[in-house]
Order: sequence, then structure tokens, then C-alpha cells
Amino acid sequence: MPEPVENRPEAANVGALLSLLRPEVARVLDHALEGRDITVDDAISLFETTGLEYSAMVMTADELRRRAVGDLVTYVVNRNINFTNVCIKRCGFCAFSRDFREEEGYFLPVNEIVRRAKEAWDYGATEVCIQAGLPPQMEGDLYIRLCEAIKEELPDIHIHGFSPEEVLYGAVRSRCTIREYLEGLKAAGVGSLPGTSAEILDQELRDEISPGRIRVDQWVEVITTAHELGIPTTSTIMFGHVETTGHIARHIALLRDIQQQTGGITEFVPLSFVHTEAPMFMKELVEGVRSGPTGMDVIKV
Repeated sequence: MPEPVENRPEAANVGALLSLLRPEVARVLDHALEGRDITVDDAISLFETTGLEYSAMVMTADELRRRAVGDLVTYVVNRNINFTNVCIKRCGFCAFSRDFREEEGYFLPVNEIVRRAKEAWDYGATEVCIQAGLPPQMEGDLYIRLCEAIKEELPDIHIHGFSPEEVLYGAVRSRCTIREYLEGLKAAGVGSLPGTSAEILDQELRDEISPGRIRVDQWVEVITTAHELGIPTTSTIMFGHVETTGHIARHIALLRDIQQQTGGITEFVPLSFVHTEAPMFMKELVEGVRSGPTGMDVIKV
């Protein structure tokens, strides 16, 4: 029988540390250990911790992780297939996209995408992740046809595919609703959606780093509608550019609200901003942009 949480050395060590902290920090960590939601202001205060308080926060997070999922680590053998880098958007953080007139632009045909999926399956992969740019004049049912072709060849493979931005683009190109397009993707074999194209879920900041990108309300609509249809999603954040700790805290709080409402998020994936060749850094398009997060920033998030 597992040892009670309060009797484990890890839990006892965290409890002992709390008495050494500032009361306002100890209160937040104590609330978290009791299973209570912390506020955005609480989260911001934790981002400012250093020294012993920082160590206590890390130990608290590790204890909560242990309670939730234990110490067994699992993984999926997956292949990413980015079938085109041609994109109509010009996001300031993206070094991947190319204009359709650029020499470096490419677009993989459906049979090549299927070949790569089969190659992955033969090597032991059980999942393919399919994402790409947003090509101009795309046929609205392209994503659906891709899934149908993969599933015809590999009926047992899991398709983790199409960001909220791509789902919205497919719906617009097909002249249908987001719900209708998601229903089509599910019928074609999509098993889950990557919760990418989130960056920071603050509209003012998004307008600064990626004008024309999917809006916050649209991102939330795609994710929650997918959950309503029984399609689980991941969730992400991209940090280390121009966001503040307040932006990060509010972003995570929004994801928590969605999860409490739907239960459809399978994981949270923090993505560090990679400044190398990112237009908004290299060309100084956005004032005050940083060259990615520090190591301590990564651990705090």
C-alpha cells in the first residue's frame, strides 16, 4: 500500500520549509499543497521568488506532480511531419515560414506524407504529428484528405494533428463552422489536436508579435469545441520574448479554467522562444524583445 502523502519525506521537507519563508509566499504554497487554486497575483508573486523561496516553490511543484501522476514517466514514439513551410502569415517569432515565391518554400504531396508516416510506423512509431504553414489558396478539405490517406494505409496509427490556427484556416477555406470542420477531422481519423498557436493568450501582445494570428477567443473556441466533440488537445505557451510574468500567469490561469470546464487537456508544453533567425529579434521589429528565457525562467514556468 502506498505511504500516505503526509508521511513521505518529500512532503515533510516541503512543510518544514514553509515555516522559513515570508508569510505571503508560504500562504500561496500552502494553498497549493491543500489542493486550492492560486490566484493570478499569487502566481506572479511566485515568479519573483529567489533563494530559499524559489527552492520551496520547486519542491512544492514536484510534490504536487508526484501526487497527480506519480514517478512513472511514459513517452510516445512519434514522427513530426511538417508538410509545408509556405504560409500566408508573417509571425514575428517564426523562422520556419516562407512566402510561396521564395526558393526555400516546399510543399509535400499527399503520397509523400503517407510514405513518411508509414516509414515512421515501420520504425516503431505509434503516432504522427502533422502541422505546417498556411499555404495560400489551399483547398479547404486538404487536412481531411491527408488524414483519410494516412488512415487508409495505417488504420491503427494515432494522428495528432492541426493546430487551432490550421483548424480555423481549414474552416474558413471550407466555408463552414469550426465545429463542422472539427467533426470532419474526427471522422477522417484525427485522434488529438496540438494546442499550439497559443504563444501568449493576450490579444494586445499577440497583435504586437504576430498581427493577423488567430485571436484569443478563436483559439479558445477551437480548443473547447474539440473537447466537446471528444477530441483531446495539448496546451502550450511560448515565453522569453516580450511578455511579462503577468502575461504568463493569466495565460496559465486561462488554460486552468478551460481544463476545469472540459477536462480535455492532456498536457501543458512550455516552449522557450528561440530568437535565432526570428524576424522580430533579428530585424528588431518588436521593441524590447529578449533572446529567450533564462534557465530559472524555464523552471518557474
